[in-house]
Amino acid sequence: MPNNNSFQELINGNTPVLVDFSAEWCGPCKMMAPILKDLKDDLKEALKVIKIDVDKSPQAASAYQIQGVPTLILFQNGQILWRKSGVTSAKELASIIGQKTK
Repeated sequence: MPNNNSFQELINGNTPVLVDFSAEWCGPCKMMAPILKDLKDDLKEALKVIKIDVDKSPQAASAYQIQGVPTLILFQNGQILWRKSGVTSAKELASIIGQKTK
């Protein structure tokens, strides 16, 4: 996880940031990895993707009230635009990012 200052700088930026709150022991989290890679490959510079391990960064998990993993939160300009827990398809994510970040 980036340090707190760079995390704040990232989520406060104009480029949308999708944060993947996950854990090593989480099976569904492992399913999200290739989905997020495909999404990043498709959207290139239009999206930043950050993975945060809730076990290694409990303060981040607490700050965003993460109850279960995986939880995805989409930020832009410091605002939470969208959040969802559970596995989400690349197609659904691309659609949501397109709608929320116009």
